Amino acid sequence: MESADRKTCKLCGESFSSRSEKTLFEEAGEWLAEDFWQDSGDLCSRCLENRGRLAMMYLHERNS
Repeated sequence: MESADRKTCKLCGESFSSRSEKTLFEEAGEWLAEDFWQDSGDLCSRCLENRGRLAMMYLHERNS
């Protein structure tokens, strides 16, 4: 059972808690989680960062 401040990442399965300091890529991943994939709050920092990096590299190709 998870405590109130710990969650399990929906992508990698790791346990995580929210942090106040975020990288640029993590902020991009959070925006995508809220506006694009609707899974905000369900991903750990590493998965948000990876999503942000990949989106910055490849998402523009989808709209071309």
